[in-house]
Amino acid sequence: MTLSVPVPVKPGVLARMRGAEIRNLGLLAVLAVLVVIGAVTSENFLTTDNLENILVSSSVIGVVTVGATFVIIGGGIDLSVGAIVALASVWATTLATQSYGPWMMALCALLVGAGAGLVNGLLIAYGRLVPFIVTLAMLVSARGLAARIADNRTQIVTEQPIKDLATTDVLGIPLLVVILALVAAAGWVLLNRTTFGRRVFAIGGNAEAARLAGIDVKRGTALIYLISGTCCGIAAIMILARTTTGSSTHGNLYELDAIAAVIIGGTLLSGGRGTLIGSILGVLVFTTITNIFILNNLATETQNIAKGLIIVAAVLLQRRANRENGS
Repeated sequence: MTLSVPVPVKPGVLARMRGAEIRNLGLLAVLAVLVVIGAVTSENFLTTDNLENILVSSSVIGVVTVGATFVIIGGGIDLSVGAIVALASVWATTLATQSYGPWMMALCALLVGAGAGLVNGLLIAYGRLVPFIVTLAMLVSARGLAARIADNRTQIVTEQPIKDLATTDVLGIPLLVVILALVAAAGWVLLNRTTFGRRVFAIGGNAEAARLAGIDVKRGTALIYLISGTCCGIAAIMILARTTTGSSTHGNLYELDAIAAVIIGGTLLSGGRGTLIGSILGVLVFTTITNIFILNNLATETQNIAKGLIIVAAVLLQRRANRENGS
């Protein structure tokens, strides 16, 4: 008589992969499909200049999206990112600021962005105000202050080192794209390899449970919005380089693009789950779609309608996936 020894069954490839990795592979597949569509619909899509344009266009909104990812994983929302970019760009390009040179301009943009983000965080965490209301108020206030400082005029950047940021390459890669890569890498390490990052997930998943576990939820929330504001300051420096101007109209609808990229990247709107890699892929998907629209001469109104539909579709798919995971 022989005894049969049960043989452990190895899980399949998909079973071994985590949900986030599967979503990221799905986004890469979507990106590949978009490349095919772009190549079929426009002969200029696959040119080197256009592909570089897509990457550079993704860089500024990509940096903003890194901060937005922290906010949404932490269970919040930030509608003021575009207005903070505008305010930082205007403040950094006043005659007084530019008289101190490019380093002071960059420092000014960072301080204005971080300061505005910290105000958001303090009002939300310690003032116990709703993030939607606080950041909506910051959106209006920052736009108004930027228009007031600039006197509703466009301010020209006179410092050549700032302009050179948009024309400099590092090993053949545009410097703005390198900056995005560095910010995304730093954000990934902070979110996935530090205690603070784990607390961000805990706060977004269940703030009360995080508080009972000994996490300082208020300080954590304030720091999350400080990070978002700092990213807006970095984005302001990049947009100064690209446009050689500071203007109260910079960053218009950045909040829409950043939130859309985060949602497309798989981050839960309710917080507690998400990945920075998914958000960056979401930025590339969104920017590629916009590029295809422009190459095919679609009107701006049509582009905005399509973007709105894409966001709704992403949220519906996210809700359906969550329902299936919960069942």
